[in-house]
Amino acid sequence: MPAEKLLTVFNNGDSQTSNQSNAESSNGSNRAILANSEKQRVEEGGFQVSCNGNLKEPLKIFLYDLDPEFHFGLLDWKPQGNSVWPDIRTKIPSYPGGLNSQHSIEYWLTLDLLASEFSENPSSREAIRVKNSSEADLIFVPFFSSLSYNRYSKLSPHQKKSKNWELQEKLVKFVMSQKEWKISGGRNHVVLAHHPNSMLNARMQLWPAIFILSDFGRYPINVANLDKDVIAPYKHVIKSYINDSSDFDSRKTLLYFQGAIYRKN
Repeated sequence: MPAEKLLTVFNNGDSQTSNQSNAESSNGSNRAILANSEKQRVEEGGFQVSCNGNLKEPLKIFLYDLDPEFHFGLLDWKPQGNSVWPDIRTKIPSYPGGLNSQHSIEYWLTLDLLASEFSENPSSREAIRVKNSSEADLIFVPFFSSLSYNRYSKLSPHQKKSKNWELQEKLVKFVMSQKEWKISGGRNHVVLAHHPNSMLNARMQLWPAIFILSDFGRYPINVANLDKDVIAPYKHVIKSYINDSSDFDSRKTLLYFQGAIYRKN
């Protein structure tokens, strides 16, 4: 969840904001997860870490200031002034609901980094945005690739390339021309490709980067693998039971899914 004072929550697929005091009094429906500075810390592998495994210092992330057409512009947000980012202290562009929200990790991670600039206690966060790439642990590429695929992968009449394809080409050209990419060869870059069909073109050129994926089902092993990439879960889109007190023994019917290990089989 982005920030201590700024919370962004899903409400039937729409985003809304609430302050921390409201969140704390909402019976747990909206919770701010705050780091406990009093947790016991132990030495592990040369780093001082807390008992929940978090590093003492938050990750420092450099965020490319990509044109809005790669991120919030895909949500029909229009920039005001010179900033390519929305002022999330006043209004957060809504992400589409339904199945789109399954791959909304690109939206939430970007919001989290933007919100880190307004945090009163940055050291309590998992990651913070830094403006100087030489100080960064990782370079974040804020392309909403899943949304781009869902909305703009189909060809329009008289169009030779889809908008999704064109955005990927522009992204590759931009990223590979940056000094940060040239210094590391892309190995410290984080690229979002959560939808299995997103980044079909760019993935073959940006493969040295760390991909955030939903699975490895459609990737050659040299492009995506457990040595460098991160598997992030789908967002849960089905309503949960509330106050369900039943247990295993009280359920008379056992259901299970007998599926295949191959996608869509």
